Amino acid sequence: MQAIIMAGGVGSRLRPLTNSMPKPLVNIIDKPVMEYVIENLALGGVTDIAVTVGYKSQMIMDYFGDGSKWGVSLTYFEETEPLGTAGGVKNASSFIKDDFLVLSADGFCNIDIKDFCDYHKSHGQLITMAVRYMPDARGYGLVRTDEDSFVTSFAEKPKFLCSGLINMGIYAFDKKILDEIPDGKCDFSYDIFPRHIGDIRSYSTDCFWSDIGTLSDYYLTNHYVSIHPENFGVTF
Repeated sequence: MQAIIMAGGVGSRLRPLTNSMPKPLVNIIDKPVMEYVIENLALGGVTDIAVTVGYKSQMIMDYFGDGSKWGVSLTYFEETEPLGTAGGVKNASSFIKDDFLVLSADGFCNIDIKDFCDYHKSHGQLITMAVRYMPDARGYGLVRTDEDSFVTSFAEKPKFLCSGLINMGIYAFDKKILDEIPDGKCDFSYDIFPRHIGDIRSYSTDCFWSDIGTLSDYYLTNHYVSIHPENFGVTF
């Protein structure tokens, strides 16, 4: 499978860290969060990777280059204006040859990429979505599933204290999904997924996951990794 890493966001909630660098380059312990994403893809056997870039894109391209340092091949697609998650994928459609993954450059986790890919291929659905149980799901996209792991509904970012499965922003798609995405700005959560309620297959995992969306999340993630370095390939 191939992968598309979404790395174009501004990361405004992480300011002042993102005043001088894009969010994918902020460090978790000793290296940029996007480096962990690339390493985890390579570990799972996914080495053909596209990266959608926007804010301070040159810094990302200068740091990662062609990806050979990590044993992968990187192809960049620059957005002159924000296109949304689905719009960014459509903009990179010339890269896609077959089924593919979509991940966020700032989604820090140790999901088993190979198992996720194998699961997607095994059930034959158009879309597979990685989900995780969160005891406090405030601020995240809530997902409800049935006994066969099909997504039955979404509830975007509740503000009240609640628990449940959340959308991790990690997807596997059949290439046919590109036919449904129009040119221009388009988002998976708002424009594509609602059409597929009942036929999106969920993949539930208990792996560590953090979107490092706020400064407190960012520092708590660094603290967690400092305590469990062996889970993320970190050595001191």
